[in-house]
Amino acid sequence: MTTPVTIIGAGLGGLVLARVLHVHGIEATVYEAEASPDARRQGGLLDIHPWNGQPALDAAGLTDGFRALVLAGRESYRVLDREGTVLLDLPDGGTGERPEVPRGELRQLLLDSLPQGTVRWGHKVTGVRTVDTGRHEVSFADGSQVVTSLLVGADGAWSRVRPLLSAAVPAYVGVTVVETFLHDSDTRHPATAKAVGAGSLFALAPGKGLVAHRERAGTLHTYAQLVKPEDWLADADAAAVTERVAAEFAGWAPELTALVTATDTPPVLRRLHTLPAGHRWDRTPGVTLLGDAAHLMPPDGEGANLAMQDGAELGQALAAHPGDVETALSRYEQAVFPRAAAQAEDDDLYEVMFGADAPHSMVAMLTGADQAS
Repeated sequence: MTTPVTIIGAGLGGLVLARVLHVHGIEATVYEAEASPDARRQGGLLDIHPWNGQPALDAAGLTDGFRALVLAGRESYRVLDREGTVLLDLPDGGTGERPEVPRGELRQLLLDSLPQGTVRWGHKVTGVRTVDTGRHEVSFADGSQVVTSLLVGADGAWSRVRPLLSAAVPAYVGVTVVETFLHDSDTRHPATAKAVGAGSLFALAPGKGLVAHRERAGTLHTYAQLVKPEDWLADADAAAVTERVAAEFAGWAPELTALVTATDTPPVLRRLHTLPAGHRWDRTPGVTLLGDAAHLMPPDGEGANLAMQDGAELGQALAAHPGDVETALSRYEQAVFPRAAAQAEDDDLYEVMFGADAPHSMVAMLTGADQAS
């Protein structure tokens, strides 16, 4: 079986690529390990940036649909200390420059924009190998295979496609994240809802912090982040995770600790990883990478936007060079490599959030103040 473009991974980057190809009349098939679009929650709010995410969605012809998903008033930021004292309160200025949208709803918009059958659900990749120059075979857990002359790895941090191009593997950055949710917070947890405010909350201290976002219907989506060894919580069940994370925030204001202790969902444990700064690979016929598979970094607001930009630019490059895949891939990669390297060099957010000067370093970053003053 041969398909014109084979995309591994139905995240935002892979779906933007499929959509841009569809706009230009190029067939693509997306293979996704998850069993269905709603197999798991697709993350929280994303601020869609005017320099990468928004142009990508425009190239996909989805600007109006994206705008319909925007949650008004969420471009506000609060920084608190562990006692709950508000150190900075930046209201939404109403400019809409970096509008916030729910990631799951944006993904569904992209899925709905594709022809039926474009995404093949329940296809977990178990292996990828080169068949001959420019052609690759992908094997799936159900025993099926597909051979393609154009393979795109949009399959995230632990990409199965990446080893065709690079020996790089993700490394732990030293931060463990535990994700929790409070529903109907304005009624059930009014003090916590007030502390979070209308948009994003950063309650920080050296080595730890609570980052929360207000989603639809009063849902507070929280990421408890701690500087810890990679094996911390390795053997803990859900109850133990909640207990041990809560213990790390002992003595903090109760309206803040409730973000963890009162969670309405089991905690989700994540360990943050990164690929080497400046990760790149030699041009290899018939295959390339985008998004986290290409340039994994700790979450800083850019990852999803960069993945969508990758997808849009790869789709446009393929459309601009019909019949000349290698030129298209080369030009795409020549843009991706320096862009990702520059982002990695600028990425000091976690030192700002959890370094010795937290939370005041976060206030300085958001206000543009000189931290040395």
